[in-house]
Amino acid sequence: MKGLRKITPYTPGAQPNHPEMIKLNTNENPYPPSPKVAEALRSFNVEQLKRYSSIDNHSLKKALGAKHNLSPDHFLIGNGSDEVLAFCFLAFFNSTDPLLFPDITYGFYKVWADLFKIPFKELPLNNDFKIDSADYIQLNGGIIIANPNAPTGLFKPLSEIESLLKENSEVIVIVDEAYIDFAERSAISLLNDYPNLIIIRTFSKSNSLAGLRVGYAIGNPEHIKIAESIKSSFNPYSVDMLAEALAIAAVEDGNYYQEISKKICKTRDWFSENITTFGFSTLVSKTNFVLLTHPDLNCEDLYHYLETQDVFVRYFSKIERLKNYLRISIGTQEEMEDVYQLLRDYVTNNHY
Repeated sequence: MKGLRKITPYTPGAQPNHPEMIKLNTNENPYPPSPKVAEALRSFNVEQLKRYSSIDNHSLKKALGAKHNLSPDHFLIGNGSDEVLAFCFLAFFNSTDPLLFPDITYGFYKVWADLFKIPFKELPLNNDFKIDSADYIQLNGGIIIANPNAPTGLFKPLSEIESLLKENSEVIVIVDEAYIDFAERSAISLLNDYPNLIIIRTFSKSNSLAGLRVGYAIGNPEHIKIAESIKSSFNPYSVDMLAEALAIAAVEDGNYYQEISKKICKTRDWFSENITTFGFSTLVSKTNFVLLTHPDLNCEDLYHYLETQDVFVRYFSKIERLKNYLRISIGTQEEMEDVYQLLRDYVTNNHY
């Protein structure tokens, strides 16, 4: 039939629902949202739902502005960072020159480029799975990188981000900071000097609100206005009023989230160090997950074994360089101790 669209969609991690499972496959936060979020939910006036939600989400923008010391005009709010990224792709990547991004990164980038018919070029990570900045000094219509990157977990120093911005001053450079709260300094400090910078954030990881679906972009107000016009061309009410109220409560309880992020990082580092005693190794993660491998094991077999134990992790069967790696989200300390024991027993029983 004529006129039908053909596209390969993004494949998200599975969402199993086993009563005693340890779910470590989609980088969700193992800890509950802030008590202030729970209180905002309990006190929400349901009668408000008879009205449409805010068009500009100014209350949430104001809260974010106070947190990041920026004006509300620096923010675009969307129904999850995936939607925000889609708006940004449409707003900023309209050149005939290719959009550049790594060959191993968040899988949605390629999907959006295909969907919106944006020319693109995937640049291979180097032998250490790092993004080589020199590769991005070429003709392009824009750049997007995740920092820290997923699924590698590696963090690119701020000095290298600044170099990318300098070398590509005529195009938009998007830095996707979904995992920045588990890492080092954000690129937000570069906003004033580099108007071509757009930063993407989500409430799904460090804020324990993956089920809420709220994300945002931070950028030069003139560029944010362009992305806002794209949002309004799709659905000006894309963030509902309940989601906005709970997101504001999360923003206003930064101390709670700093503490649970520290706990996750401590568990991550404990797990990464201790599994080396029976042959595993990981990349140096600055996220809430680790990418691990073992020289003597078939990681696909290990992936299926863990499933039989109701432990769900991520295996990237379609990425050749990752066929002997597993990405494991960091759960609570107790959950990771259980996973540690399963891995140790698996290695011992297979006589490696």
